[in-house]
Amino acid sequence: MTILRVALPIPKRQLFDYLYDGKELATGVRVRVSFGPRKLIGVVWGTTQTSEWDISKLKSIEAVLDDAPIFAPVLIKLCSWLAQYYKHPIGDVVQTAMPVALRKGESSQAKSIEYWTLSDTGQSADLSSLSRAPKQRSLMAALQQQDLVKAKTKSDFGAAAVKALTEKALIESIEKLPSLKSTWQQDLLIQDKPIANVEQAIAISCIEAKLDQYGCFLLDGITGSGKTEVYLQAIEQVLKQGEQVLILVPEIGLTPQTVHRFKYRFGIDVGILHSGLNNNERLQVWQQSASGQLGIIIGTRSAIFTPMLKPGLLIVDEEHDSSYKQQDGLRYHARDLAVMRAREENIPLVLGSATPALETLNNALIGKYQHLKLNERAGNASLATQHVFDIRQQPLQFGVAKGMLDRMSQHLQQGSQVMLFINRRGYAPALMCHQCGFVEHCKRCDKPFTVHKQLYKLQCHHCGSAKSIPKSCQQCQSNELTSMGVGTEQLEQGLASYFPQYSSIRIDSDSARGKNKLDNMLSSINNNEHQILIGTQILSKGHHFPNVTLVLILDVDGALFSADYRAAEHLAQLITQLAGRAGRAEKPGEMWLQTHDPGHPLLQDLINNGYAHFAQYALLERQHANLPPFTFQALFKAQALSARDAFDFLQQIAQLFSDVDSVDCLGPIPALMEKRQGQYRMQLLLQSPQRSALQKAIGQQIKQIETLNLTNKIRWSLDIDPQDFS
Repeated sequence: MTILRVALPIPKRQLFDYLYDGKELATGVRVRVSFGPRKLIGVVWGTTQTSEWDISKLKSIEAVLDDAPIFAPVLIKLCSWLAQYYKHPIGDVVQTAMPVALRKGESSQAKSIEYWTLSDTGQSADLSSLSRAPKQRSLMAALQQQDLVKAKTKSDFGAAAVKALTEKALIESIEKLPSLKSTWQQDLLIQDKPIANVEQAIAISCIEAKLDQYGCFLLDGITGSGKTEVYLQAIEQVLKQGEQVLILVPEIGLTPQTVHRFKYRFGIDVGILHSGLNNNERLQVWQQSASGQLGIIIGTRSAIFTPMLKPGLLIVDEEHDSSYKQQDGLRYHARDLAVMRAREENIPLVLGSATPALETLNNALIGKYQHLKLNERAGNASLATQHVFDIRQQPLQFGVAKGMLDRMSQHLQQGSQVMLFINRRGYAPALMCHQCGFVEHCKRCDKPFTVHKQLYKLQCHHCGSAKSIPKSCQQCQSNELTSMGVGTEQLEQGLASYFPQYSSIRIDSDSARGKNKLDNMLSSINNNEHQILIGTQILSKGHHFPNVTLVLILDVDGALFSADYRAAEHLAQLITQLAGRAGRAEKPGEMWLQTHDPGHPLLQDLINNGYAHFAQYALLERQHANLPPFTFQALFKAQALSARDAFDFLQQIAQLFSDVDSVDCLGPIPALMEKRQGQYRMQLLLQSPQRSALQKAIGQQIKQIETLNLTNKIRWSLDIDPQDFS
């Protein structure tokens, strides 16, 4: 009888022992077990000869779900490191690393997939009869070569073409098992490969020199400098060696254009992994990558766990982006995990950004990473000029100064597109009574409701609660209710009336909701169907808009005076990234910042000296202030119905660390947003000049923290290397 150590999806920082009398099971195999009244899917994480529990009371494994481990040794090691470093339950780590379908106990073997194939009628059909329906004709021509996966066919050729051919009985649906045989190496075809400029060529050769060993590169290139081309040419060599490439991107919205470019260059299928896929689609890509069937896999944060049969290169694009940091549950940073994985796989890692995170930049400056710079825009494109516009004592129309409206008019008349950025969705950030000054607040978060006029509702952007827009003030019953401030919805409405001859489009999390919605919006922009682009952070994420010549940021002042020490870095990255959206082709571009503080040192430094200069001085400031990356942090968060309970719990934790050398406790203090979803939120920050000292101290106390007497009244979490203090 063997004692198996099983990782279960239980919020306990331990493995669980079960008995097993079958043939030896390898680490990484899934099993079904009984845990109290529940049946759980766990993963075997080792064996032991002894148990801290009475062996006679141990339960047996109920079922073995896999013939072979679903995790390769590298991923097993990675999960173990994650649990240790982030002080997180190993079972939850393992769950995070698995596709949802496998978490639910579904088979790890390939499932049958629905395909479109030519019917008997379709096989004998004359394609010339479809000359007036080019998409239908293209689909028929593709099906003459091979059967096509249903899920992809609709997006590639359009739902209308599929429907029309179905109604004509030219195509039909079939089910079959996908081949996991690797054929992409035979299909590899390099096309439209440009000649790299000097800077690009140096970067490519540096990466290629490390293709069979670990090395971390910071590809620090200004926007439009051709970082993607460096990726493509480095990837080419990896693919020719028969090895795979995993590319992380920060947002779902970036995957379609990236995938298209990679597919076109290499002529092979690209695996896509992001939250917009269903469970079966994610599992299929996971299986294809594990079997070596895919040469290129592109995905968002969680794609870092994707198994590869022959890993050759890891790339993290826009490595500075905050979306790489998970903000709940297992609070890992995908970029940092990519560094660990590349080291374990013994392959190179490329971190690409025009605005590197200060932690990454510091690692490059001290020689930990190799620093590759691209200081020139590719082709004939020139850098956008940057300016501040003083809006003090200036009349504003829907948040835009008259001088800026005139500037927009000039660019629009020249046939160019203009982009306006405001990081506030909805119509307005508050609804106020003009008579008594009462503001409609969310009672659960103690924050103003945002006005959504098109949906005729007030919504809290912190907890999601909503209600209809009232007809009168609940305090004085006046019906003189007025919207305060400007959001994307109001800006869109205002510009539509001011520039009726031009089409506008709003891109935010409200308008871009739904499968393929964002992709369709971006395509319509690049087809010049819209001249005025309005949006939030989504627009700053590396999109290529060759016809945009003017970028306007409406409100930068909020970030200049934030309590978060990272606010200046994030603002500088945002401004630089948005400036990079202008003048990416032949046309020169410009960016304007509306501000009440045009002389602010941060704005002046960015405009006159660029992000690299700002970053160097920001690092000096961090060093003098003993802030990351020159010190290391861990953040305990607690929330409860009573602020006192949350405070007292963190106070108990602070006591545990009070005598620990080289670890400072800051707090407990209220979070920047003290109340959310009806809960009071408190924070305790631990800080140390040595990462190892902080890790050791938390490791020694974490078990005791789990048993503190207030744990039944509060919810608490631990965030190692925190990014968000809200």
